[in-house]
Parts: sequence; structure tokens; C-alpha cells
Amino acid sequence: MLNCHCGDCQRASGAPFASGVVVRTADLAISGTPKAYAVRASSGRMTTRGFCGDCGTPLFTQGEANAQFTSIRFPTLDDASGFAPMLDIWTSRAQPWVCLDEKIPHFPESPQPPA
Repeated sequence: MLNCHCGDCQRASGAPFASGVVVRTADLAISGTPKAYAVRASSGRMTTRGFCGDCGTPLFTQGEANAQFTSIRFPTLDDASGFAPMLDIWTSRAQPWVCLDEKIPHFPESPQPPA
């Protein structure tokens, strides 16, 4: 579980950061046919954001940079009471008025997964 402060997540969420649960893409089953849009991320690679075509709720984010992982967006959780971010990424892009939780790690960019 994480918070992403990159500029694209700020624009896509309409908030100072986007929160999500990261899962292995291979373990993910998507039902229905979500709408999607793709943008070029800071890495230069494409990031695809899935959303509900009926109500616009953000559903997930998948990126070429770490294609083996998908972030399930916070608004999709039926019960968000157990959501507890374990890290903040792209804090170099965080808004100066955002209060970062000092109890969790902060990464100025996105940490790279082990090879």
C-alpha cells in the first residue's frame, strides 16, 4: 500500500497524491471492460490508468516501467478502513503543504523492484 505524489497521479486523482495497493499483474483478474487512457510517465515509458466508464472512478494503474505490478486504486476498496500506506513515492513532486507521515519511508522517485 502506498501513496504516489507524481504529477500524473495528482492530475488523475484530482488530489495531492493517489493511494493504492500494489499487486502482481499476473495475479489480477479484471471483470467487465474498464475504460483506459495512457500517458507518458516521468520515466519516458507509458502508464495506463483504468477507470469505470459509467461513473469515472479510478480503478487501477499499470506502467511499462514495472509491468509486473499493478496498483489497485484506493477508491475501489469496499472497506478502506484497513488501508495503511507503507511508503510514499515521488515525494520530490509532493506539494509543499502535504504532511508526509514520518513513520513510513519516503522515496524522491519510484523505488525499483528487485530483479
